[in-house]
Amino acid sequence: MTAVDLDHAKTSAVHSFARKRLIGFTLLVLTLVYFVFIIFAFDVAGLAKRANWDNAVTLASDSWSYKTHVTRTNRTGEISYAVEGERKGEYPAGQRPDWVGGTADITVDLGEGHIVRLLPDNVTEFEVPGFGLIRAQAEGRQITTNLPDDLPEWINASTRRVAVTTPEGRVMITGAKTDIFNYFPGWELFWFTFESPYYGKSPTQILFGDQIDPARGNVAGAVSDVWNNPMWRHNDVAWAIGETILMAFLGTFGAAMVALPLAFLAAKRFTPIMILRAATRRLFDFVRGVDALIWTVVLARAFGPGPMTGALAILITDTGTFGKTFSEALENVDQKQIDGVASTGAKPLQRYRFGVIPQVAPVLLAQIFYFLESNTRSATIIGAITGGGIGLMLTQAIQTQKDWEEVAYYITLIIIMVMLMDWLSGWLRGKLIGWRN
Repeated sequence: MTAVDLDHAKTSAVHSFARKRLIGFTLLVLTLVYFVFIIFAFDVAGLAKRANWDNAVTLASDSWSYKTHVTRTNRTGEISYAVEGERKGEYPAGQRPDWVGGTADITVDLGEGHIVRLLPDNVTEFEVPGFGLIRAQAEGRQITTNLPDDLPEWINASTRRVAVTTPEGRVMITGAKTDIFNYFPGWELFWFTFESPYYGKSPTQILFGDQIDPARGNVAGAVSDVWNNPMWRHNDVAWAIGETILMAFLGTFGAAMVALPLAFLAAKRFTPIMILRAATRRLFDFVRGVDALIWTVVLARAFGPGPMTGALAILITDTGTFGKTFSEALENVDQKQIDGVASTGAKPLQRYRFGVIPQVAPVLLAQIFYFLESNTRSATIIGAITGGGIGLMLTQAIQTQKDWEEVAYYITLIIIMVMLMDWLSGWLRGKLIGWRN
């Protein structure tokens, strides 16, 4: 190599390195510009400013705890005790929590020196350690208090409503009622409500103890009361989970059965007619180009809400996706295996059945089982629109803004359902296709 060639190679290398550095620097600048665009386009600063972290903490704590309401109706003076404020969770007549005392003057001990007293004439007193005594009286729609003008953040007071939030509990006073909330960890009444004779009984008492309900055996009665729990509705939840899985199953396998014969029409090897092949491919583009949620809304208007509408939405969308992937798999089959089957005198359908399907079956099954797992998650959202499945129950629980422990319960069940479907699809894939180490 001459000196001229060496100089030329050196110059080319220098230019190449400079060009790569310029490209890298340009990509870095474009990335930074893109992130700056995101900050302004999505108003990140405004979002952070509007965020209510107190609400976030409250929702998080509500997901793993429950609250018991002590409620006085200011018009009648009637006092009730209920878990989560629900009528189904009301304490039976003559019973109340052990942290509530008194007869004429009700005293509620929230713990750590936080004492609430419900006095005559709709007067409420709240002793808060480190702050003093808060006194409020409801007179019609007006609330009069002894609170100063300069209030801490944990007190919200007006002439119509007073709310005091402390780490031990919360008191809310309006003209209509006085509500005291006491929080405890766990999901109370998850197994048995107060109406069940098995409430408060240990598993040992139920399994090995004396008969609790004269009309039923302990195990049968306990299972029945858990299954028909009116607060947590385990039977409705189980039915909703079944609907969600059924939507995913029908939609996924229905789409596979529709897409497989159409995939032969979209594969060049099996359909030499270009117009027919192009029309089939455009059909696949059309049905998969519209998201399943959009198909759900359209079908719900056409056929009404229900799980079958959700299954049809999944079927339509996945038909396009399966059709594309199946046709691509068919394009890559080995012709020698087809010729070998044809040499035995097999007819065209038999050639497809024994010469083509065995080659593409692993790809097809892998795709189908993956989409079955994915559609189990999608069916949750689709069910919220079509009025079926666990998605509807989750949406209703979120909209009420009341029982976030139920939201946590449904989300936990959805995660478990998806994990089980993942395991099941992997196990079936291994059984049908074979395990590969």
